[in-house]
Amino acid sequence: MYRHLLLASVLIAAPVSAQSISASDKAQGAQANPQLLAEFGGKYEGPQAAYVEQVGKRVALQSGLSNAQGDFTVALLNSPVENAFAIPGGYVYVTRQLLALMNSEAELASVMGHEVGHVAARHSAGRNRTATIGGVLASIVGAVAGNGTIGQLAGSAAQQAAGLYTLKYGRDQEYAADGLGVKYITAAGYSPYAAADMLTQLSAASTLQARVAGRDANAMPTWASSHPNSLDRIRRAERLAQQTGRPDTQGGQDTAFLRRLDGLRYDDDPRQGTVDGQTFRHPDLRVRFAAPAGYTIANGADAVTIAGSGGQAQFRTAPATGDLPAFIAARFRALGAAAGGEVRTGTVNGIPYAASTVGATASNRPVDATIVAYRFPSATHYFTVVTPRGSGLGALQPVIASVAPLSAQDAAAIRGKRIRIVTVKAGDTVDSLSRQMAYPTLQRDRFLTLNGLEPNEALRPGMLVKVVVAG
Repeated sequence: MYRHLLLASVLIAAPVSAQSISASDKAQGAQANPQLLAEFGGKYEGPQAAYVEQVGKRVALQSGLSNAQGDFTVALLNSPVENAFAIPGGYVYVTRQLLALMNSEAELASVMGHEVGHVAARHSAGRNRTATIGGVLASIVGAVAGNGTIGQLAGSAAQQAAGLYTLKYGRDQEYAADGLGVKYITAAGYSPYAAADMLTQLSAASTLQARVAGRDANAMPTWASSHPNSLDRIRRAERLAQQTGRPDTQGGQDTAFLRRLDGLRYDDDPRQGTVDGQTFRHPDLRVRFAAPAGYTIANGADAVTIAGSGGQAQFRTAPATGDLPAFIAARFRALGAAAGGEVRTGTVNGIPYAASTVGATASNRPVDATIVAYRFPSATHYFTVVTPRGSGLGALQPVIASVAPLSAQDAAAIRGKRIRIVTVKAGDTVDSLSRQMAYPTLQRDRFLTLNGLEPNEALRPGMLVKVVVAG
């Protein structure tokens, strides 16, 4: 299905009643920006970064927040998570994984417009005033405490602010940002229908993610943790586009945009570890573990999160220690717990470990919080596990038992993936091109979703398609 492209006949309108971004918002953004970059893998250094910045600033100028492009900071993040967000001070972010899902510059602009809409409406700032630290920590793994309260995560105030900025938006806030986004991209010369196209792409991606993880297709995907999506929202975006009075024209492929994606890193960056099915491997840390079927593994820059119906776990690394019980006690204190429970010790796959569980409260619900630490030669790897009260490790016990050293040979064999842009030749079919996808399962489904194609859509010689290859 072809994407809506840039409307060449539309003149770029000047931003209305431009005003400066406030000094307080700039200060908030400057404080949170370094931690957000760290949490999402840092800035992506590929050639696509400058292009994303160019498009983002072009759209941001239509918001009326400022006339100076220098007032906006737009970053392409080195993250395997499909996400985009913005914070006060004119900071706008999109991940390379979400960029890879797009099929036109107009779709990129629509994502930027939506996020700038959140900034213009000060949605994040509003939540910063009303959200509590406890509410933030209850939304992520690592929130642990005793005495019926949520303790603080070990980390800086910037970490806490980052969580506040990227929490889930309410429906009214999403609708408001959608409306502003359509307005901005239309003024910037893009098709207003690209917003509905992008939401449709995200919906298809969420369904695929659920199938890959063995979850219900209605379960919330990673990107939707901060961007609720629905068929109603897609239809509303279409109505917003119609209200602009611009025609809903279907153009050819945005070949210039697609060619820019060639070589883009896809899925995990090997330097940050890789997720292959239900198994996580890190070549530098020389460690591996696996999640049960039906559980998702989210690989972050400084932590790996495993989540499912039976609980959540977060994997982190600390300097090596010979006293695991003391390490666990220190972690509980850092998280706000008065004291840990009884410490259990043992060995798994040749690695000594220790574990302890305390009672905690998350989102006003009683839970068990368990810390499991492993003594590796050069580091202390540990899990913080949150499960229903009384279950201990529960369904996450297999994760804990799967931790093992990664051999030098296995570490050297780990390769990442990249997007390659392929020109369709005579005789090529969806099935033949899907076989180039560097996955053991669902190759055809992944190919169709990545390219925004319908199941029965015919390919024609000369058109461009994306494939994911090892490299």
